[in-house]
Amino acid sequence: MKKFNIRKVLDGLTAVSSPSPSPQLGAKENELIPETLQSEHFQLCKTVRHGFPYQPSSMAFDPVQKILAIGTQNGALRLFGRPGVECYCQHESGAAVIQLQFLINEGALVSALSDDSIHLWNLRQKRPAVLHSLKFSKERITFCHLPFQSKWLYIGTERGNIHLVNVESFTLSGYTIMWNKAIELSSKAHPGPVVHISDNPMDEGKLIIGFESGIVVLWDLKSKRADYRYTYDEAIHSVAWHHEGKQFICSHSDGTLTIWNIKSPAKPAQTITPHGKQPKDGKKPEPCKPILKVEYKTTRAGDPFMIFSGGLSYDTVGRRPCLTVMHGKSTAVLEMDYSIVDFLTLCETPYPNDFQEPYAVVVLLEKDLVVIDLAQNGYPIFENPYPMMIHESPVTCCEYLADCPVDLIPALYSVGSRQKRQGYSKKEWPISGGNWGLGTQSYPEIIITGHADGSVKFWDASAIMLQVLYKLKTAKVFEKVRCKEEKPSTEIVDEDPFAIQLMSWCPESRMLCVAGVSAHVIIYRFSKQEITTEVVQLLEVRLQYELNDLESPEGGGDQTPGTSPSPQTTAPQTHTSTSSNSSDGIRDNIPCLKVRSSPLKQSSGYQVELVVQLVWVSGEPPQQISSLAINSCYGLVVFGNSNGLAVVDYLQKTVLLNLGIMELYSSNDPYQRQLRSPRKSRQPSGGLCDISEGSATSEDRCKSPTSVLMSNHQQFYNGGGRGAKMSRKLSLPTELKPDLVLLSVCPPRGSIPQDNRDNSFSRSRSSSVTSIDKEAREAVTSFHFCETYNRKADGGLTSSLWVGTSLGTVLAISLSMPPGGEQRLLQPVIVSPCGTLVRLKGSILRMAFLDSTGSLLPSAFEPWYEPNAPANGEERDKVRKRRPVSVSPSTSQELNENQYAVVCSEKQAKVISLPSQTCVFKHNITETSFVLRADVVQMNAGICLACFCANGHIMTLSLPGLRPLLDVNYLPLTDMRIARTFCFTNLGQALYLISPTEIQRITYSQEVCENLQETLGELFTPVETPEAPNRGFFKGLFGGGAQSLDREDLFGESGAGKAPRSLAQHIPGPGGIEGMKGAASGIVGDLARARIALDERGQKLSDVEERTAAMMASADSFSKHAHEMMLKCKDKKWYQF
Repeated sequence: MKKFNIRKVLDGLTAVSSPSPSPQLGAKENELIPETLQSEHFQLCKTVRHGFPYQPSSMAFDPVQKILAIGTQNGALRLFGRPGVECYCQHESGAAVIQLQFLINEGALVSALSDDSIHLWNLRQKRPAVLHSLKFSKERITFCHLPFQSKWLYIGTERGNIHLVNVESFTLSGYTIMWNKAIELSSKAHPGPVVHISDNPMDEGKLIIGFESGIVVLWDLKSKRADYRYTYDEAIHSVAWHHEGKQFICSHSDGTLTIWNIKSPAKPAQTITPHGKQPKDGKKPEPCKPILKVEYKTTRAGDPFMIFSGGLSYDTVGRRPCLTVMHGKSTAVLEMDYSIVDFLTLCETPYPNDFQEPYAVVVLLEKDLVVIDLAQNGYPIFENPYPMMIHESPVTCCEYLADCPVDLIPALYSVGSRQKRQGYSKKEWPISGGNWGLGTQSYPEIIITGHADGSVKFWDASAIMLQVLYKLKTAKVFEKVRCKEEKPSTEIVDEDPFAIQLMSWCPESRMLCVAGVSAHVIIYRFSKQEITTEVVQLLEVRLQYELNDLESPEGGGDQTPGTSPSPQTTAPQTHTSTSSNSSDGIRDNIPCLKVRSSPLKQSSGYQVELVVQLVWVSGEPPQQISSLAINSCYGLVVFGNSNGLAVVDYLQKTVLLNLGIMELYSSNDPYQRQLRSPRKSRQPSGGLCDISEGSATSEDRCKSPTSVLMSNHQQFYNGGGRGAKMSRKLSLPTELKPDLVLLSVCPPRGSIPQDNRDNSFSRSRSSSVTSIDKEAREAVTSFHFCETYNRKADGGLTSSLWVGTSLGTVLAISLSMPPGGEQRLLQPVIVSPCGTLVRLKGSILRMAFLDSTGSLLPSAFEPWYEPNAPANGEERDKVRKRRPVSVSPSTSQELNENQYAVVCSEKQAKVISLPSQTCVFKHNITETSFVLRADVVQMNAGICLACFCANGHIMTLSLPGLRPLLDVNYLPLTDMRIARTFCFTNLGQALYLISPTEIQRITYSQEVCENLQETLGELFTPVETPEAPNRGFFKGLFGGGAQSLDREDLFGESGAGKAPRSLAQHIPGPGGIEGMKGAASGIVGDLARARIALDERGQKLSDVEERTAAMMASADSFSKHAHEMMLKCKDKKWYQF
C-alpha cells in the first residue's frame, strides 16, 4: 500500500508527520531486531456496523425473501435478514430516506429521498450498490408505489401529480396523471400533496389516489379519467384496500377511520372513531389525535385485522405512543416505549388479491424495533436477536479485545443466559432471509461497553457478528435515590451519577475494575456461584493537590506534606464521616455517593470485591478519575486524576500509596518542575488559563492544544473555583526518599479550590482529558504494570508500575511483592517511587514493553479460579496452591538482556532501551493535531503501534523501529463520542461509536480486507415465488377475478411518448466492479437453478423412458397372447364358441 508522508489538509491545517523515525543509535541496533511488518500488510476499510439505525425514517419488507430494510434521516440504509445477516449502505447525498419499496423476490430495492431523488439498489451482491438514480428538479416526491411483479413505479408529488418510472431502465414514462384532471370540478381548491397510491387488488387498471386534503380518486388507467371521487372533510394520512377490491379504508387527522364501498362515493359505508368517547345524544364523537397509518388485513377463517398507529384521545396526557390492533370485537392497545416511526404487517402471501393471513407486525420506533406476534393470544413480542439495544443507556466508554481466552465467552454466556427476560413469543424470528458468510476467522472477540446508568455490557463480537453475553449493573452497590429531593448534596454530577468513565479488565483472571464519574472505583471478581454479601467492603481515599499558600495563609494554614504514618482503618466503612459538615458548612471527608448498608445479593457473574471512593476535601469535590489499571498477578489497582494517584491492594483491602504527582519526582530529578507563584493580577488573555465550566463547548475543546506551551517553569491561573485564591504555589517535598513506604491514606492537607465537573470528554484511559481541558496542573493519564528495570544500575527485573502524566513525563514506582499464598494476605506490599524515566511532548497515552528480540511482553496475570468454592472441596485446594503467571521473561530475559519500552504520547512516540534508558527510536506523530488513542497491537506478522489522531488520520508504526506503515485520512473528529469510544485491538481490528446507537467496526489489516467478501453474509437467496391464488371457476367465467393490464402498451414510449427532459435527470449508479461481481453471482445463481431444473427434467425423462419400456414389454406380451387366441379360434364356427 502507498505510504503517505505528508498528511492532507484538514480544517485549514496541514499535519506533517516526520518522514522517518530518527534512530538515536547506530544502524547496528536496528539490524539486531528484524521487523516483519511492512506497509503492504495494512489496508483500511469498514467491516460491519452493529446496533439500531440512528434516527430511522422509513421501512420496507420483502415477504418472499424475508428481508427488512430501514432507512434513516441521514441517508443510511440498513438491511436485516436472519440473525447475523445484516448490511449497511449509505446514500451519497446524506438526505433523509422518506420511503422504501422492494422489488419483491427480485433482489432489488427502490429508495426515495427527501432531496427528490430515487435510487435503485442491487441486493444480489454482498455489498449492495446503486444501479440507477433519478433526480427530480421541478417537483417534490411525497409517495411511491410499486405493484407486485410490475416494473412501473408510481411517484406522487407535492403538487398532486403522479409520474411513472420504469425500474429496469430508470426512465420516465410520458404517462402522467395531473391533479386537476384527477379531481376536476369536485373541489375548487388544490387537493394537496399525494399521500397514497395503490392499485385495486382485483383490477390493475384501477388506481386509487389519496390527496392530503381529504379527496380520494379512483382513476381508470386505460381511459385516463376518474371513475369515482370520494370526499371527506378531514385530512387523509393513509389508505388501505380490502383484498377483494370492493372496499378501502382511510385514516384521518381527527382520529377517525372511514370505510368506503368503491361504487358508493357519496358517503362512507362506515365511520369509526376507535378511541373517541361516544356521546349519548348521537352527536359526533370527540376528535382524537391523528391516525397516521392504517392497514386492513383479511383472514380466511375469521375477522379481518385493522391495525393503526395514533388516534388516541387528547385527554390521555402523558400516555405513551400506541399501536392499536382491532380484530373482530376485540381492541388491543399496545403501548410502546418510544414514538412510532412506521409499522408493517407481515402476511403469508405477497399477492394483494388473496386472503392476507397476517402473522406479525413489525413496529419501527424512534429507538427500537419491535415485532408483535398476531397469532398468539395477548399479542406477545418476539425476542429481538439483533444487537439493537447498545444504546439502552448511552454508551460512555468502550473496550475491545480480539483473540481473548477461549473459555471466556462460554463463561460469560452461561451467567448471562440466566438474566434473560421471559414472556416472549415461542415462534421463530420472522425476518429470516439471507445466508451467513463462509469466513474462516476463528478467534474469539469481546467488546465491553460502559453506560451512563452504571451498567457494563459484554458482547460476543466473533466473526463480524454481535451478541450480548452478560450485563453488569454497578449501581446496585449504592443506595437508591427515589426522588430528586432525596438526592445527596455531595453528588458532583447533576445526571447519571453512576456513569462508567473508565474500565480496566484482565481477561485471564477475569478481574474487572470500573471507574465512575462520581470519583468511585469498583473492583469485581467473577464467580459462577450466587452469594450474599453482608457488608460491601469500602475504602475512602483523600486524594488532594499539594500546595502552599505564599500570600495569605487561611485559617489553620496548609500543612506541609507529612510522611509520618497516620493509620487509617481498613475495616469496611459504610457510614458517612462525622466531619462531613463542619460549623461553617464546609463538606469534608465525605464521598459523593452512599454505599448501601443492607446485605447485597449477588447472582453468578461479576461480584463486588471492593469499592474505593474519593472524598470531598475542605469543601472541594474530588476530581474525576483520569486513569485506571488493574493487575491480578500483584493484586493491585491504581487510579489517578489531576491531584495525584492512589495504589490499592484489593486483596488486603488497603491503600498502599496516596501521593500528589509532585511527590513522585525525586529531589535530584532533572525533570522536577520548580513552579513559581503567579502574579496577583489576572493573567493577560494570551496566557495559560483554566477553561472554566461552560466557557468552551465540547467542539472547541476538541481543537488541537498546540497553543498551550508547557515548560519546566510554568505560570498558571486557576479560575472558576469557589473562593479561589489568586496566588497558589505548589510545594515540592524537599526530600523524597526513594525507599519511602506509605501504608496508609495520607493525612489531610490543604486543597486547591477547583471545580471541574465538565465530563464532556471523559473517555477510556482518559488520556485526552488534559489535551482538551488543558490545565497547568499535571494529571495522571496512563499506567502500566510490568517486570522491568527501573534504574540504570538495576541488575535484574523488578515488579514495577510505570506512570504517565499529562505533561509527557513517565515515572516509575517499584513494587516489592511478598511471597504468594497465605503470606500475600499477611505481609504488606512495599511501594517506592523511583523518579523520572523519560519525557515526551504531550500527554502520555500508552506504554508497552518488548523483549530483546522485539516481541511484546504482556503483563503478568493470575489465572481465574472460583472464589466461592466450598471450604473442603478440590477447588479450595486449587485456590491455596495457585501461583501467579508471570509471562514476561523469555529465555533471553533470564540472562538479564535488555528490554525496550514503547511510550506514545499525543505528539510523539519513543522506544527506550532498558536498563540504559537511552532513546533508541523517536518519531513525531503529528505537529498540528494530537493523538486521541494509541494501542500496541499484535498482528499476524508482528507487532505495531496504532494511532488515531484528532484530525482523522489512522496511522500504524513498526516496532521497535517506529517506521510509518500506514497513514490514512479516515475520519475527522466530528463528535466527542468518537474520541471517547475509539479503540484498536489485535489482528487489525478497531471500533468506535459512529452514532449514539451504532458501533462501527473497521479493519486496518490487508488480510482481513481480502477475506471480508467471504465473511459477509448474503442478503439475496434464490427462492421460488409462491403460486398466484386460484381465481376459481365462477370468478373466471363471470369476470369476478383479478383483471390484468398490459402496462407496457399503456406506459411505454410507443403508447405514452417521452417525458419532458427537464422533469428529472437520470444518473447511472456507481455499481462498478462490485456490481459486476453481484451480477456474476446472480448469473451463477441462475445457472445453478437452471442446472437443478435440467437434472430434475433428466430424472423425469428417465422415469418416462422406463415406463415406456415397461409398456412396450406389456404390449408385446399382449400381442403374443392375442396371436395364440387367433390361431386357436381360426377354424371354429360361431356356434361352436
